Amino acid sequence: MSTAEYANQDLTRADVDAAKGTTVLEFGATWCPICQGAQPAIEQALGGRQLKHIRVEDGPGRPLGRSFGIKLWPTLVFLQDGQEMARVVRPNGAQDLSAAVGRLHEV
Repeated sequence: MSTAEYANQDLTRADVDAAKGTTVLEFGATWCPICQGAQPAIEQALGGRQLKHIRVEDGPGRPLGRSFGIKLWPTLVFLQDGQEMARVVRPNGAQDLSAAVGRLHEV
């Protein structure tokens, strides 16, 4: 099992809203066992795709996660040019992510 490293990103909601292209924000925490368990499915679904995948450390006082209404980890928010196209909360397998990935237009 891989170890997901969630970065304490300095991203703001304005940065995310202004982003061009396809982006997946993955909210979670490095110490979270559910986040760790979901990594193989996330890697399988997102691997080899032309998109930006950003793992964002979430928790109390983290404004980016609050701006997206994140309540459970991991939560993946699929964005196209800063607009939310899909969201997957606690995926159980790659199939849980495939419909969300299909809504994005890779460049």
